[in-house]
Amino acid sequence: MALAGREAVVIGAGIAGLALATALARRGAHVRVLERSDRITEVGAGLQIAPNGAAVLFALGHAEALAGAGIPARAVRLRDGGDGRAVIRLDLDRAGFGHGYHLIHRGDLIALLAQGARAAGVEIRTGCAVDRIEHGPGGYALHGPEGMPGRVGLLLAADGLHSRLRRSLNPSAAPFFTGQVAWRAVIPESIAPERAEAEVFMGPGRHLVSYPLRGGRARNIVAVEERSDWADEGWHHEDDPQNLRRAFAGFGGPVPAWLRRTDRVHLWGLFRHPVATAWHDGRGAAILGDAAHPTLPFLAQGANMALEDAWVLASLLDRHDDTATALAAFQTARQGRVRRIVEAANRNARAYHLQGVARKIAHLGLRLAGRVAPGAPLRRFDWLYRHDVTRQFP
Repeated sequence: MALAGREAVVIGAGIAGLALATALARRGAHVRVLERSDRITEVGAGLQIAPNGAAVLFALGHAEALAGAGIPARAVRLRDGGDGRAVIRLDLDRAGFGHGYHLIHRGDLIALLAQGARAAGVEIRTGCAVDRIEHGPGGYALHGPEGMPGRVGLLLAADGLHSRLRRSLNPSAAPFFTGQVAWRAVIPESIAPERAEAEVFMGPGRHLVSYPLRGGRARNIVAVEERSDWADEGWHHEDDPQNLRRAFAGFGGPVPAWLRRTDRVHLWGLFRHPVATAWHDGRGAAILGDAAHPTLPFLAQGANMALEDAWVLASLLDRHDDTATALAAFQTARQGRVRRIVEAANRNARAYHLQGVARKIAHLGLRLAGRVAPGAPLRRFDWLYRHDVTRQFP
């Protein structure tokens, strides 16, 4: 029980940071979370919490809160973008994945994680942007606004794509534009939550993902288009909804009605960032979540990988008396799996955007698979969804 009574600072009050803080505190650590924003607000849109991520939320004691804030997804349905016809339905109920597959607004997930962290004794400080980190005798000195903690011996950065610690550990890891941009929006909806499915509408050079949120009162939309001109990274760039409508004017089924109800959208460029080569400094600092392994959103695993990271890192820090050994073990335990997930997400992007004969052949193959062996397509993801880090690292 190496964490008992130990002081730890976590940078970032996102999914990875709050889950990690709770996992550390439940093992006896005294944890402070530093969040650069002035308050924890409802940021982002919908998330898909797959069984591998839900396993961590259950282990952290959030099963009831997740059931209250999220919607269980019965299936993932792939559709032809042009006419909206079903290509294949992946039956999540039939697959029998443990812990379920959940659709939830990011703001609601952050709220339940923050409540759980505070209940575990975590101190969350907002308005604390860490401008500079220095290591010296006695640990790490954090520079920023007044009220920063004194020197800390265990520093864990879950502060996303632009993490200062990531850049210091991996100075040459430059991202590149993928030639794709994504719009996101949340629109009003009225659907019985027990009928919830995630739907993917696939078209040449573009696709659109949608699913209900918040008890069926809202609908999440993420639409991706290939293009030569790029947009900035980040979730906060507003765009004209008419641009989204024009990009998906050829789509059928329910898509046109959804887009007519869309009055506010955000647009961002999709950049590929390499999985970090170095996740820790060999002393007492490490990165996790998007800071270590940003991913494209085509497998809906960013939040799930963050939850897995949080659990594994806390478990290994508690298992090893030597911090450097624990952090090295964390990178070894996680790096291969996250690389596999990131590459699978990259392949999905290509599969969704097929054109011409290749698209027709692929859709025909999926339709046949759905009729002949309906469970087979999902079994290809057993390695992903049935992976339970809470059993692997108790």
